[in-house]
Amino acid sequence: MRKSILIANWKMNGSLHSNQALLVRMLAKLRPFRKTIDMAICPPFPYLFQVRDLLGYTGIALGAQNASRARSGAHTGEVSATMLQEMGCRYVLVGHSERRALYHESDDDVATRFRQVLSADMTPVLCVGETLEEREHGQTMAVIERQIQAVIDQSGISGLAGSIVAYEPVWAIGTGRTATPEQVADTHRAIRQFLENCETGSGRSMRLVYGGSVKAANAAALFSSPEVDGGLIGGASLQADEFSNIAAALANRTNPVTSPLT
Repeated sequence: MRKSILIANWKMNGSLHSNQALLVRMLAKLRPFRKTIDMAICPPFPYLFQVRDLLGYTGIALGAQNASRARSGAHTGEVSATMLQEMGCRYVLVGHSERRALYHESDDDVATRFRQVLSADMTPVLCVGETLEEREHGQTMAVIERQIQAVIDQSGISGLAGSIVAYEPVWAIGTGRTATPEQVADTHRAIRQFLENCETGSGRSMRLVYGGSVKAANAAALFSSPEVDGGLIGGASLQADEFSNIAAALANRTNPVTSPLT
């Protein structure tokens, strides 16, 4: 059985004052779901200490939004995976669509960051997904397979198996557009089949989550498929009521059962 997980990506938002107000309210609302689903908060780098202390012993994990390609050295402005691990991070996002599009991180860049996160004993959350043009040209799985294969080439299927894959169609990130539950389920199923073809059992055991304009209003529908193991939540994670309602939608369904792919 794959345990569901909900990951909050605050992106470049927050302040010391607003973070505390948000988490005090949010943590109280998330209390009923802590044993049912895994949860993580990924704040901007400057707030990792603050968020770590506020999360305390709640069981909600600390995560980071990226990690450097390098372990250390003359890389001004970068933050290494070992630094994040020392800070108490358990998860690290790699390959988010905004990093790929706005900061030109290539598949090789992402794969190297992924490997650094693994080497620091943290769990990478590998973000994959296609643009609207690529979807309209029937290239969705070709793009996703290429993005995943780059990681397999560097870390092997065994390295990938210890991670989480987040399907986030680029055209649904921050646009208000959302993939339909059928599109999400079909794509997750195809990702599982690709992983299964790489190594028997990996497709059934790996956690796949969806990210892309998830809100309380559509969460139940998006999480309805047993192919979907949770969500990577952006803007809605900055609102305590909205995020807790998404958590409720995930927690109140039956966790997916690892079953043979057809």
